[in-house]
Amino acid sequence: MKSSRFLKSVKDYFTFSDKVMLCFCILTSAFGVFMVYKCTTYFFDTMSYTVTQLIASLLGLSFAVLISMIDYRALARLWEIHATIAVILVILTFFFGLKRTGADDRAWLEIPFTSLSFQPSEILKLSFILTFSLHLEAVGDKINDFSQVLMLCIHGAIPTLLIVMQGDDGSALIFLFIFVFMMFAAGLSWKYILPPLAALPAIIFVLWNYIMTPDQKARFEVVFNPEAYPLTVGVQPKQGKIALGSGMFFGKGFDGNLRKVPAVQSDYIFAFIGETLGFLGCLLVLALLGGICFRAIYNSMKSDDDLGKYICIGVFAMLASQTVINLGMVLALLPVIGVTLPFFSAGGTSVAVTYVGIGLVLSVAFHNRRRNQVNRFKF
Repeated sequence: MKSSRFLKSVKDYFTFSDKVMLCFCILTSAFGVFMVYKCTTYFFDTMSYTVTQLIASLLGLSFAVLISMIDYRALARLWEIHATIAVILVILTFFFGLKRTGADDRAWLEIPFTSLSFQPSEILKLSFILTFSLHLEAVGDKINDFSQVLMLCIHGAIPTLLIVMQGDDGSALIFLFIFVFMMFAAGLSWKYILPPLAALPAIIFVLWNYIMTPDQKARFEVVFNPEAYPLTVGVQPKQGKIALGSGMFFGKGFDGNLRKVPAVQSDYIFAFIGETLGFLGCLLVLALLGGICFRAIYNSMKSDDDLGKYICIGVFAMLASQTVINLGMVLALLPVIGVTLPFFSAGGTSVAVTYVGIGLVLSVAFHNRRRNQVNRFKF
């Protein structure tokens, strides 16, 4: 009896799961692990990055499948637990945070009794997507009431400002993008959008003159003047752009004289892909990540309830904004702010958390399809 129940569960999963999304993720992970292997063995002569990436990818995929079988509505209702844990972990970085090589912030925590560490802000992203989706669903058609917009803005500001205080500007920007995309998806009126846009020049003036640090200003100045700060913050974008362009159409392969860019295994893995595999390799990366983002949007449109719709939009915003910002950094179109490329940048926390986000999208797809099938048979 138990075996037949298990077989039925397996059959149901393969019947109702988003197999296209799973295939895209598996192919992207395989490509990502391969590029991390080639990059780190060439420049660092070590397999440690590859082993971490492979284990994180396999564990992440397992988590995604497991989470997809749990109803996303039940996960969202546990917001008091996961939100509290996520916030506490971020607060702990203010006292016990570790600073990674090349980073300005102490955004990492060491796992006790191990040599491993993780980034709590990544966990907070997923918790925020769930809690904000639940909040938007509760607001419903009252999304454009001033009191509701104010409460939603406060909700979005809490994790964003917490990460700003931590010093992780890149992650804070991702939170902002998630907030904006989800508010748009909920139907926010233009009367709340146009005033902040009109005030943008004044906001930039205040930020530049009274809030931003000299290091932050330097990172922006390098975007408009590539020769500025040639020995400090200007090194990475200049070297990355040269490496990316030197691959031309087909790439130089893995045996050539490759350029070592700072953080080439993480933030600048796309430059390594462009140098070794050329424009074709870059197109493949964009096609794979674009396919994953498209499936997130597709599942949001197919969701029967607003909660599932908002969760998918939140995960899409997380993946799409990270991709755009990372590529902008490598192309020297945006300042370098330490945003990783999903599935490709070396880093166990980033890969595992990305897969948990994928699991939430898969949960929306699985449970909506199964409910629709059950309802069809009822009639």
